[in-house]
Amino acid sequence: MIQVYKRIKRMREKYIDTLAKLYEFATTVYSKNQYTQWYDTKEGGYTYSQFKLKCDSISKKLTQYGIGAGDKVAILSQSMPNWSVAFFSTVSFGRIAIPILPDSSENEVTNILNHSESKVMFVSQKLASKLSKECMDKLTLVIEMDTFDILKADDEKFTCDGRASIPTPEDIAAIIYTSGTTGSAKGVVLSHRNLASNVITCYHSCPRGEKDRWLSILPMAHTLEMTLCMLYPMYCGATVYYLPKPPVASLLLKAMKVVKPTTILSVPLIIEKVYRNSVLPTIKKSRTLTWMNENMNGLMCRIIGMKLKKTFGGKISFFGIGGAKLDPEVEAFLLKAKFPYAIGYGLTETSPLLGYSMNGWRKVGSFGYPVYNVKLKLHDTNPETGEGEIVAKGPNVMLGYYKDPQRTKSVFTEDGWFRTNDLAVMDEKGRFFIKGRRNNMILGPSGENIYPEEIESVINNVEGVAESIVVERNGRLVALVQLDENMIEWNKESEDKIYEKLDKYKAKLLGLVNRNVNKTSQVSSVEVMKEPFEKTATQKIRRFKYKDSAPTVEEEQKSK
Repeated sequence: MIQVYKRIKRMREKYIDTLAKLYEFATTVYSKNQYTQWYDTKEGGYTYSQFKLKCDSISKKLTQYGIGAGDKVAILSQSMPNWSVAFFSTVSFGRIAIPILPDSSENEVTNILNHSESKVMFVSQKLASKLSKECMDKLTLVIEMDTFDILKADDEKFTCDGRASIPTPEDIAAIIYTSGTTGSAKGVVLSHRNLASNVITCYHSCPRGEKDRWLSILPMAHTLEMTLCMLYPMYCGATVYYLPKPPVASLLLKAMKVVKPTTILSVPLIIEKVYRNSVLPTIKKSRTLTWMNENMNGLMCRIIGMKLKKTFGGKISFFGIGGAKLDPEVEAFLLKAKFPYAIGYGLTETSPLLGYSMNGWRKVGSFGYPVYNVKLKLHDTNPETGEGEIVAKGPNVMLGYYKDPQRTKSVFTEDGWFRTNDLAVMDEKGRFFIKGRRNNMILGPSGENIYPEEIESVINNVEGVAESIVVERNGRLVALVQLDENMIEWNKESEDKIYEKLDKYKAKLLGLVNRNVNKTSQVSSVEVMKEPFEKTATQKIRRFKYKDSAPTVEEEQKSK
């Protein structure tokens, strides 16, 4: 029996070319294993066999209301065990999932529902207010995610004539929207082959097994979390634990002690905050660590690394970081600390994984090499700098943008390579180093390329800075800065003193930054932001919002 079981697991790579086959395989082979669970209770989670029963039951409910293969089913919810149920009761039976990010506005939700022509919506109690009455009226079914109770049903369509089907690898599995604010929604069309192939890629990049424990902390509607933290654990027969609330530091620490995860997917902002808010203050408070930092930096990093690993539950063997570029200073520390981090690179359009760096080939600033079964190269390379746009080919590359053939055509080269919009260079070992986004690049006065991301990495390592972006205004570089919470006590000091402190700090910051960047990247002024930056699901700042003007602290004080 053991030999048969091992043979089945070896065969899964050739067998699983759709999410329906992944679903059947996992719920059969791993039927007794726990698939999903809240971190602090066993209620509300599912074993793989329970998961199949629930998905089959929900699918029958959809069929009764005429929802069949090819119909669109929207999912709007924070991460929870029932999210996977909603997804697989859709895609395993030929329907198309429309995941919506939980921080989407009501306007974005409306645009996505209209553009995708969704007939059904799973929505959590917490986010139900984002569903407008107009959209509610148009939908055939609205199902509450927390309980799977029907909130709204068009009884005229209770015909039981919905026809599920067995999807093929080229059938659409999901449409992931990466915008929607203006009504010009950008829906990434991913096939069953796209997602299934990327799951297999994950296994070749970092093999996981039935004993592994995932802690889910990112939105499941994002492809990074959906593929690597929902689909991949299913391929392995592993367990995924969920948090009942947003992953603030206190809750994360508590959950890690309970779950003792082996695997976590994260974005750079989380580990960068740990470094700046915990690691650096710990060093500064200790005379011993301060001395070691100056004289025995490697040993000090190793000691802190062991403590950091213990903080993460003591069993962590894979801490994946993706969604944006990791700060080089933070990565250098993690490397010296021998913390088990890995860098992943990809886009929603590539399901998402394209490249990765882990273990022995990690190098600060590089995402490493192409993942299994994917080809990467530099396109239209500048012979002087070696910079070119990363282009990709592989079974994970999207079918296109939904209802948008012109935009689809624009992101592929004439010979069929997908254009990532990321500019990079390669070293002698073939590792990729991203310089910045093509559409973020600023052209200097003498025609030189200026990458704001490189300037921001310098700014973000100045004491007192929480986050920053660099924008071009009237031919000058301006740094927009969000300060740490305790930098200035806004409510306890006089207006004059606040202005004085701000002016001194900005002058100091400007000097520090310009001493550490080249001449063409010199910043002309600093603006301290009043409100936190508006961000994407992977905590990247929405740059386009700040290209013109934005409310600053000084302006806020003057308006009072």
